[in-house]
Amino acid sequence: MKEFTNSVNRRNTSSMKWDRMDRIYGIENTEDLLPMWIADMDFAAPEPVLEALRDRLEHGVFGYSYVCEDCKDAIREWLLKKHDWQTENDWMLSHHGVVPAIASVVETLTSEGDGILITPPVYPPFSSIPILQKRNLVECILIEKEGSYEIDFEKFEESLQKDVRLFIFCNPHNPGGIVWKEDDLKEVVRLCAKYDVLILSDEIHADLIFAPYKHSPLHVVAGDEANRIITCVAPTKTFNLAGIQAAMMIIPDEDLREQLRDNGMAHGQMELNAFANAALKAAYRHGEPWLEKLLQTVSDNMDYVIENVTAAVPGVSITKPQGTYLLWIDYKGTGLSEEEMMDKLLNKGKLALEPGTKYGEAGRGYLRMNVATPLSTVQEGVQRFITAMND
Repeated sequence: MKEFTNSVNRRNTSSMKWDRMDRIYGIENTEDLLPMWIADMDFAAPEPVLEALRDRLEHGVFGYSYVCEDCKDAIREWLLKKHDWQTENDWMLSHHGVVPAIASVVETLTSEGDGILITPPVYPPFSSIPILQKRNLVECILIEKEGSYEIDFEKFEESLQKDVRLFIFCNPHNPGGIVWKEDDLKEVVRLCAKYDVLILSDEIHADLIFAPYKHSPLHVVAGDEANRIITCVAPTKTFNLAGIQAAMMIIPDEDLREQLRDNGMAHGQMELNAFANAALKAAYRHGEPWLEKLLQTVSDNMDYVIENVTAAVPGVSITKPQGTYLLWIDYKGTGLSEEEMMDKLLNKGKLALEPGTKYGEAGRGYLRMNVATPLSTVQEGVQRFITAMND
C-alpha cells in the first residue's frame, strides 16, 4: 500500500492544513509545527481520479459545464452498493461543498429568529452558519458515556419545542466518530415529525466506517417521513478531494428541492466545474479499492496512537471511533485546562491539534487528531504529543 506510506510535501501549495497554521494558531513561524488538525488527508487521491483529471486537462477546453446524468448515475450506484440506499437522479442538486449546502438550506428553508437545533459537540459550521444568518441556535448536548456519546431524547424533544424549524444532524458524527444506531435514527425522525421539523443530515463521513459498523442513511430508516429529510453527500472527504469542491444535496421532496434550486440560482452557484465532474465520477466509479486500503491504514494508525499515547501519558483516554479518520482525545484526567494543553502541544511538542471547544463548550477537555496520514507522520505526532506532556 505504497500510496499510503509515501509522504507528500504539501507545504507551499496553498494548503489550509500546512500553510495557514500561522493564522489558525496565532504563531508567526510554523515551519516546525506538525499539522494533524483539519480534516483532509496527506494522501494523494486515487489514481483513477488523477487519470480522469489529467484527461480533462489535456482536452484543453474548460467552458461552462453541468452535472451530467452519468455523474448522477455514479452517485446513485455508489449509494445503492455501499449503503443500500435507492435514490433517484432527479432528487440531486449539486453544490460546491457540504458547508455551503448547509448555508443554502438554512437560508432557504428557515427565517430570521427560527430555531435551529444541533447536538454538540459537533462540527463548527453547524453553529456558526445559523448564528451568522440570525437564527436562534438551540443546543441539545450529547450524553457522554463510556468514551462515546448518546442522544438525550428527553432533552431532544424539549429542544424541538423551542420554535425549532430545522435540525442539523451529523450522521456519522464528527468529532465523536459515532455511527448512529438505526433505533436512534428512527427516534430522531419520529420526534422531528411530531413537531414538524425538517432535518438536514450531513452524511459526508458515511463511507469512512470501520467493520463491523455500517452507516444507515437517515432517509432509508425514515419511512413515510423521508420527505422532510435533506441529505448532504460528497466524494471529497472519502477520496481527499476537498479542494475540488463537489457535493450533492439529495432531496426527495419536490417542493423543497425547487426552493433550494431557486436559492442556488439566486446566488448563481448551482453547477460544478469541469474538474469536479471528472473527479466525482471517477471516484465513485473506480475508487472503492483505494478506499478499502485507506480504511485499513487509518484503522492501524488509530490503534498505534491509542496504544502509545495512553500508555505514555497518564490521564489521557481515547476510544477508537466507529467511523471517520479523526480521534477524539479525552485529556480531562490530566487536570490541564484547554489553554495549558494547547500551550504544551504548540510550544513544547510543536504539534497542531484542534481544541475541543471549537466543537462547542461540550468539547472542553478534548482534542481532535487527524490520522489520515502516513504511519511515519503518525509516529512523529505521537512522539511530539508525549514530549509535550513530559515535565
